[in-house]
Amino acid sequence: MDTLKIMQTAIRGRWAVAAIFLANGFLTGAWAPQIPVVLTRLDISKFTLGLLILLFGAGAVTAMTWCGHLISRHGSRSVLRWFGLIGSFGLLVVALAPNVPLAAIAMFIFGASIGGMDVAMNANAVTVERRLSRAIMSSSHGFWSLGGFAGGALGGFAIQNYGHLAHAAVVTALAFAVIAVAVRYLIAEGKPPQGSSGITGHRKFALPGNPLVYLVGLMALLTMISEGAVLDWAALYLQQELGTDLAVAGLAYAAFSGVMAVMRFVGDGVRNRFGAVTTLRVSALVAAAGMLVAGLAPSPWLAISAFAFCGFGIANMVPILFSAGGNQEGMSPGTGMSVVTTMGYSGILVAPSAIGFIAEHSSFSPIFVALSGLLVVVFLMAGLAHRAEFAPDAAPAE
Repeated sequence: MDTLKIMQTAIRGRWAVAAIFLANGFLTGAWAPQIPVVLTRLDISKFTLGLLILLFGAGAVTAMTWCGHLISRHGSRSVLRWFGLIGSFGLLVVALAPNVPLAAIAMFIFGASIGGMDVAMNANAVTVERRLSRAIMSSSHGFWSLGGFAGGALGGFAIQNYGHLAHAAVVTALAFAVIAVAVRYLIAEGKPPQGSSGITGHRKFALPGNPLVYLVGLMALLTMISEGAVLDWAALYLQQELGTDLAVAGLAYAAFSGVMAVMRFVGDGVRNRFGAVTTLRVSALVAAAGMLVAGLAPSPWLAISAFAFCGFGIANMVPILFSAGGNQEGMSPGTGMSVVTTMGYSGILVAPSAIGFIAEHSSFSPIFVALSGLLVVVFLMAGLAHRAEFAPDAAPAE
């Protein structure tokens, strides 16, 4: 009877953390159609907007750095509860910022809340996996992408018809409601034994000497640069260079994220059937082709379709790379994972600001073409992810 109760609690915890992933993706997706509004509302250049996005990344990285320590002391459930509830207000704070200095502070806070929430929800998902003795991370990523699809698809329409403040207020209310209910059913991990070397231990971090883990991290970096570019700049690309309205422009990230969601729900089966390296190679080629067509597209609808095709490829690239990083020979999973995730997240959080600087002096079209070349590099390096063949482990959400 006790075993049955424990299993029922774990199952509720599984759906609770899935709801948190959904809410986090929804907040992130809802931010994408707000980006062109920030540009015009504050009357700033693309370079300044890129710096604001850089502050979002700085806030996220800062929170991620401290979140592991907080989780080791208080547990993922407690940390996720606070980051989640505070994070639900992040978009509204940005939308209310009346000038650049306040917008900069708001972006840092928004990024910190989303970043801390991301680490904590992944740590809690690992706890659920151990309790259930089966993987749930790939489908959790799917819920994140599903939330991003909903946030991006509805955001442009809502902003165009009701205004950016009304949109941010509704997003905040929905996210807060989902998170407030879900945190009641999250499960807590047990206390680690003294001297544990697990992810919740208190050992000091040391850089590994194996160069292979850094090459896997480089692949994650190149992949997540492309993902961050679609999140932060696809809507502006469609609006400014392909001449579409905001409602249609918001569909670029929505299509990208929606296809990613579908592929992540079936990703474990595909990877088990064809192997991690083969899946990564094919995925990288598909993503590169989609990004190339998006950069050369003469019409917004072709670009949207190309971004969706790119999402089809990118969907399972990062989980495979994180798994490879966490299964490196001669080092603990936490050490390898920390290197690869840190390098990867710098791509999705920091690199888009550099894209804003480049776009200020050229245009977005050649940028997306160049990004397709980075994905080809991942294709050529795919064999280095062979460690993922042996233990298709869980990975943090991007």
